[in-house]
Amino acid sequence: MNTKTIITVATTGAFPTKEDNPNIPLTPKEIAADVYECWQAGAAIAHLHMRDDLGKGTMNLDKFRETVGLIREKCDIVINLTTSGDLNATDETRMEHVIDLKPELASYDCGSMNWAHSGLFINHPKFLEKLGQVMIDNDVRPEIEIFDAGMFYNSLYYIKKNLIKTPAYYQLVLGAAGGTAATVENLVYLRNLLPPEAHWSAFGIGKGHLPVLLTTLAMGGHVRVGMEDNVFYSKGQLAKSNAEFVARAVRLANEAGRSPATPVEARTILSLRG
Repeated sequence: MNTKTIITVATTGAFPTKEDNPNIPLTPKEIAADVYECWQAGAAIAHLHMRDDLGKGTMNLDKFRETVGLIREKCDIVINLTTSGDLNATDETRMEHVIDLKPELASYDCGSMNWAHSGLFINHPKFLEKLGQVMIDNDVRPEIEIFDAGMFYNSLYYIKKNLIKTPAYYQLVLGAAGGTAATVENLVYLRNLLPPEAHWSAFGIGKGHLPVLLTTLAMGGHVRVGMEDNVFYSKGQLAKSNAEFVARAVRLANEAGRSPATPVEARTILSLRG
């Protein structure tokens, strides 16, 4: 399994719109169809956000239920649900879908930050303690999202409190406005903070997407792609689909001698329950 690369597709996010890219999926049916195409292209994990009927980010339980149900009818891709799809959500609405649907993975954003210079992304210590316990109680593995080095050190505290099981799974997030910039130097720095036994993945937002993708593959990490993070396939060229991003990641992984992991292999690597 050391030569396998897990490809995560982040199809939608909470902010990109059809005006940004008309090909981004927003409804449960669109997201499910898109995830199926990405699974066919080689994605092992689908990281999912939901949108309301106006296209805004939501933590609506019914939207999660419908989307996950439609995906499960189509394929065996690993489901990874966000816990931060709406900056106005309560602690309870950020966790109820985790309890109800018990996905194999869910995001665990290990700290608070200014978001896009326009708002606050709050992950209060009491919330993180509650979320960690909810994940343990429901056998959901946290994907620890790291936007800066301080969040990594926060994660060590929750590991020490037995609220995160080890070996931990980290997602290094570079390029968010308010977080660490998407540079190769920053990726190497954050990667070198991680414990040797940790599993890790990384992605760059916007123009940092490709440099971070290439460097992560060269360093033996797993990768995340998709229109949540970048609506352009290349400079000035809008992505035609999320599967287009996945197909490129597959080609690059193969060129690097690291074949894409299947969902079954991803479950083995990350010790997911299946």
